[in-house]
Amino acid sequence: MESFKAKHDDYNAIMAEALADRLAEAFAEYLHKRVRGEWGFGKSESLSTDDLIAEKYRGIRPAAGYPACPDHTEKGILWDLLDAEQHTGIKLTESFAMWPGASVSGLYFAHPESKYFAVGKLGKDQVEDLSKRKGKSTSEMERWLGPWLNYNPA
Repeated sequence: MESFKAKHDDYNAIMAEALADRLAEAFAEYLHKRVRGEWGFGKSESLSTDDLIAEKYRGIRPAAGYPACPDHTEKGILWDLLDAEQHTGIKLTESFAMWPGASVSGLYFAHPESKYFAVGKLGKDQVEDLSKRKGKSTSEMERWLGPWLNYNPA
């Protein structure tokens, strides 16, 4: 990718980046399938490609910053606990995006009743409560949770 950028070959740089992103997502799906098998509840799965795309398997892998886990700052806590940068070379930006971009992270939940859900819009009372529990100011949490707020911050 960098060699394409050095040659000002924008088309191939974009295509290489898009391919790298898709490969990272595919590998995450492969790991999820492997985990389901190793944890025992996916050994008997005989799912078609369409079934896999439709996520008809047991378990979920939500990630920070998505509707089921809107608080991106949780990724920083996990990065520190796992010493992820040291072990993987993947860095977090100031906005908790991963670098390089062709990186994925998430959590595995194996419970048979685990399902994706959207948290929905957050009220000021919820943000204030979360702020207290995280030891952060309400305005800082409002900045991180902006798209999910059900009010206009002051």
